[in-house]
Amino acid sequence: MSLSPQAAAARPVTVPGPRGAAAVVGVLSLAVFMSSLDLFIVNLAFPYIGRQYPGTSLSSLSWVLNGYTIVFAAVLVPAGRWADRVGRRRLFVAGLAAFVAGSAFCGLAPGVAALIAARVVQAAGAGLMVPASLSLLLAAVPARERSRAIGTWSAVGALGAALGPVIGGSLVQLSWRWVFWINLPVGLAAMLLAGRVVPESRDGHVQGRPDLIGAGLLAASVGLVALALVEAPGWGWGSASFAGLLAAALASGAAMVARSHRHHAPVIELGLLRSRTFSGAFFASVLYYAAFGAFVLNSVEFLTGVWHYSAVRAGLAIGPGPLMVLPFARLAAPWLAARIGGPGRVAVIGCAVNAGAQLLWLSQIQAHPAYLTHLLPAQLLGGAGVGLTIPSLLGAGSASLPPARFGTGSGILNMARQVGTVLGVAGLVALLSHAGPGNLLVPYRHGVTLIIAFFAVAGMVSAGLLTARPPRATAPDPEAAPVT
Repeated sequence: MSLSPQAAAARPVTVPGPRGAAAVVGVLSLAVFMSSLDLFIVNLAFPYIGRQYPGTSLSSLSWVLNGYTIVFAAVLVPAGRWADRVGRRRLFVAGLAAFVAGSAFCGLAPGVAALIAARVVQAAGAGLMVPASLSLLLAAVPARERSRAIGTWSAVGALGAALGPVIGGSLVQLSWRWVFWINLPVGLAAMLLAGRVVPESRDGHVQGRPDLIGAGLLAASVGLVALALVEAPGWGWGSASFAGLLAAALASGAAMVARSHRHHAPVIELGLLRSRTFSGAFFASVLYYAAFGAFVLNSVEFLTGVWHYSAVRAGLAIGPGPLMVLPFARLAAPWLAARIGGPGRVAVIGCAVNAGAQLLWLSQIQAHPAYLTHLLPAQLLGGAGVGLTIPSLLGAGSASLPPARFGTGSGILNMARQVGTVLGVAGLVALLSHAGPGNLLVPYRHGVTLIIAFFAVAGMVSAGLLTARPPRATAPDPEAAPVT
């Protein structure tokens, strides 16, 4: 006899043993690795795509990246609430299927416009599976083990983003299309494993459909800001077109917030943002990922455009930094959090380390290649900062979520990462597109300065909102967002 949705929701989630929990974390981390990888794996494919389709500018190609990120961000929050309602594993597997299909379409795309459209399908799949994967992890892993599990999940995601240029640089030697086709066997394997090892969970208290109009308004707001930043060098920063796009972006954002006040299943649950730690993690993540997204693209463009590295060599040059992420996220970040008063303080340290790494690179940057003495130290230090910061921001934000809001809250936190990435990439493209015929290093210096500013402000937000010691856990009210 089948159970009603209410009865199924009332049943306790089966918590796997240590070995089963490790398998769950592994499968869910594999999915977030793929989605993060695809944020940045296309960076090193840009020159190859551009050569196949002559006359395509960097600003046009940037929409292969930004189109993915904007749709990803817009889908995340309604998908998180939908996962809480219909079943987190069900939506996770559905998202994987859409992601695999989108990847196949990307590899078959006959032109840049078709490629951007296929990236939208791919991003929708990623937006479905990522919040479901984190909420499944939070539901399946015992509370005492969540900090380490979140560290692994977020570190693997960061590793995917940072390894994107490394893997992309290798695959484009075959064809830029393999940058997308590589997802097919991995995605299919993740779908099969999810059905075998990941327990289903849902929240029976969630009612109603997610606010799809609000999600569209959010996508429009972020997309219009990105478009304004990318096109501003050509239009002029004081032009009517630039000002009009910013005004339209503000209007879309205001309309989304107004709907979130009234809608029963809003795109952003404003009650969650009343939590000091949750809102702090949200805003710090926007700023941090703006820096991180700009950093990855700036590194690729500098290595291939100034030092004239091949795609493979540029990927390998970036590679040592990502190798630092996992040990610092898995070991150093939890160890520090236990000794200095929580993950928020670790996030402050991580942001400072990242800003310091970029300051070191800014002091050493030169047109003549000097990888071992100039770039490598900054790469290693930056990788350590990523490993400290990303799991700490996610852990600080997740700590204030009651179980009934695992999917919704994780969707909002992941949305912050994607919104930040769009803004950082768009800002960097605006700087690089504005480069004149003079000193080739000038736009890249400006890019590094922008990255330092984002890291520094993210650290300030973390210091202001995330450094209080967490309160004692209380029984959550499934109908109300926590306030800390």
